[in-house]
Amino acid sequence: MRMTFQQAVVAAIEDEMEADAGVFVMGQDIGRFGGPLRSNAGLFERFGAERVIDMPMSEGTMAGLAVGAALQGKRPVLDLMFGEFLALVMQQFLDAGAMHYYSGGAARVPFVLRVKYGIGPFHGHAYDHHSWLMGVPGVKIAAPSTPQDAYDTMRAAVRDDNPVLFLEHMALYHAGRAEVERRAPPLPLGPAVRAREGADVTVVASALMTKRALKAAETLDAEGIEAEVIDLRTIAPWDEEAVLASVHRTGRVLLLSEAISTGASINDVAATIAEKAFDALEAPVARLAPPPIPTPFARELERAYLPDETRIAAAARALARWTA
Repeated sequence: MRMTFQQAVVAAIEDEMEADAGVFVMGQDIGRFGGPLRSNAGLFERFGAERVIDMPMSEGTMAGLAVGAALQGKRPVLDLMFGEFLALVMQQFLDAGAMHYYSGGAARVPFVLRVKYGIGPFHGHAYDHHSWLMGVPGVKIAAPSTPQDAYDTMRAAVRDDNPVLFLEHMALYHAGRAEVERRAPPLPLGPAVRAREGADVTVVASALMTKRALKAAETLDAEGIEAEVIDLRTIAPWDEEAVLASVHRTGRVLLLSEAISTGASINDVAATIAEKAFDALEAPVARLAPPPIPTPFARELERAYLPDETRIAAAARALARWTA
């Protein structure tokens, strides 16, 4: 069936709610309204108010309730609306990540926290703050780039016994349809995908940056430069084996980020490559990220702020031609 990214996420949640009566969703305006950007469309009509729960405007209360429900064996899926609201649930989500350790392995907190983020057609709430949670043991972070990956990753997130931050990029949300197989069991969280093969330079990305990297790779291919694109899909834990294998194939690597490079999750990837694949490198590890300023609101400034296909191609081209 052909679906948008948004439809694939909802289909995954629906399938998990069908399979497990302990799965429920909650958030603001997710009932009859269907959620922001139709993020829960049809679930209220299918499962009713007991499993699709409209909550008051209190993000900390929602997150605390989700942690408590997860500790009691439920599998809550909380739609937090936008990534900018992460600061309002940090304490609850931090506790969720550590609870397994606090309890000596006795407790599990299967809790999915959905956030929409990223510069896109909806013009607002664009901040990418996922790196705030990179240093929290026990928390997983997923950032799919295609409808099929959105479906598979959401199903895997609901089934995971750890809290999962599930990132839904607004530029991808309604951006066309693709074939989605509603399969079971879903793919596990963690493995990256080799979205494009190449021999000259590795480009590591996720979500929207994967789409732009693939377009940049087409430009480079016309110039005789083969760019290999690795779509992480899961940012924490990220697929170290897949990335290092690609670096060994190409000897050159460009890391893309939609968040500013200060404190960005790509920095862990860069450090790991330097530690474990230094001998394979034929050029310095390169990063491409927005400047360290707040995400702008004006369309022209948005375009200037975010790495696009032209800048990605230029950075990869420079790496491919770099000599000591």
